[in-house]
Amino acid sequence: MAAPREWLGTVEAEGIAGRQGSSGVEVVFPSDPATPAPLCPHGPTLLFVKVNQGKEETRRFYACSACRDRKDCNFFQWEDEKLSGARLAAREAHNQKCQPPLSRTQCVERYVKFIGLPLSQRKFCQRCQQLLLPDDWEKHQEHRVVGDISITQLKRPSQLLYPLENKKTNAQYLFADRSCQFLVDLLSTLGFTRVLCVGTPRLHELIRLKASGEKKSNIKSLLLDIDFRYSQFYMEDSFCHYNMFNHHFFDGKAALEVCRTFLQEDKGEGVIMVTDPPFGGLVEPLAVTFKKLIAMWKEGQSQDSSQKELPIFWIFPYFFEFRIRQFFPSFCMLDYQVDYDNHALYKHGKTGRKQSPVRIFTNIPPNKIILPSEEGYRFCPLCQRYVSLENQHCEHCNSCTSKDGRKWNHCFLCKKCVKPSWIHCSICSHCALPDHSCGGPKDGCFICGELDHKRSTCPKITTSKKVNNTLFFRAVRKQKQRKSNKMKMGTTKGQSMNHTSVTRKKRRRERAHQYLCS
Repeated sequence: MAAPREWLGTVEAEGIAGRQGSSGVEVVFPSDPATPAPLCPHGPTLLFVKVNQGKEETRRFYACSACRDRKDCNFFQWEDEKLSGARLAAREAHNQKCQPPLSRTQCVERYVKFIGLPLSQRKFCQRCQQLLLPDDWEKHQEHRVVGDISITQLKRPSQLLYPLENKKTNAQYLFADRSCQFLVDLLSTLGFTRVLCVGTPRLHELIRLKASGEKKSNIKSLLLDIDFRYSQFYMEDSFCHYNMFNHHFFDGKAALEVCRTFLQEDKGEGVIMVTDPPFGGLVEPLAVTFKKLIAMWKEGQSQDSSQKELPIFWIFPYFFEFRIRQFFPSFCMLDYQVDYDNHALYKHGKTGRKQSPVRIFTNIPPNKIILPSEEGYRFCPLCQRYVSLENQHCEHCNSCTSKDGRKWNHCFLCKKCVKPSWIHCSICSHCALPDHSCGGPKDGCFICGELDHKRSTCPKITTSKKVNNTLFFRAVRKQKQRKSNKMKMGTTKGQSMNHTSVTRKKRRRERAHQYLCS
């Protein structure tokens, strides 16, 4: 039996994780794991349990830590399930088959050969997303190949590679130059000399560019990322193929030692971790991983420094603040709005609910972090931190309370500030959207209202409707696959797209974004 993976992360994405009566799937971390978790192509799996109306079901299961959609990784195993030797062997063979075609050592050897080639012989296959040596040219004759790859281009691989935009697995949205430049300047101002970039390839690129430029920077960086394509652009001491949801280094102990050495250099002084996880990921596995990286850093500390914390910038939407502070109580959220190049909504300069909801969570005192005044940020002397222009200080809360960049209103009944679109509901005894459902979120079936099943399995749906729904979603999947194939064949940004399709997608994104930010 297959567990429905689409539940993963949905509770947290709506900012209601941990509430009583909610339904979905939660991750379980055994206090004393007797046996190691089974492996999938993305490393050790995680243990999950289905929750219905706040109650855990009795049977738990293992599933992939990185992929929420079973189309991306279909691993599933009940916790108490015993597998035969044949099935274990087949699984091991499948895991090996899914690994990158080249080892880390082979990638480094190819990179060294590639940069030694004349400019006219440096080629990159857009279809295979691979740097090509002369021996590879014949195999890629019918593919879309770009020539004359310069050293400058090699230093910006995120501009050569297609972003992986599956938000359930990779969500490879890349920092806009504005945000990236701000982060690099801030890290330099704060005096850091090493940056552990966990899932932030564009920041890693800019740090390395600054270090090799005319005005040389003294900051070094190490990139940990699940996208193995970056391994063909970096030496072993600059990149590790890594899964941040289970702290798995794909290249084993050698990569682990690279990370350990980087963190513990100079007795752990001058290092900071900057991470930008996929927003669809669960917070708890990420927090567990980050605590393991913190423990690795602390191993190199002297006893006198045992009370110190590893400085961290965790970049995530503001509506995850409660969940993040559950695991890291010392963290605070900055007002700075992070924006992305290839995201339709998370752009700088928008107003109201269309502003980027992405913020920086950090354990660095906020009064040490100066936000750019030219973008409207100002210093609040009462809060002792920089805030956005419309984030007004509330004399009743004694704080600048806005989270989303808009001016919030104080509710005297709730005794706190709330979003401007909210009103106080006398039935629920708290503020909410005017058209909210009194009594809290409703679980169960949207058709008949019963709590023991979902809409897809409702007995009140006729067989013909179920067939039609199945055919409809199958057609949608095929259409998406055709579009994906066109991209792989070298569809460029300059090519025209169907205006109606683009408009519909944009409207869907904006509706979802406005729901989360309202």
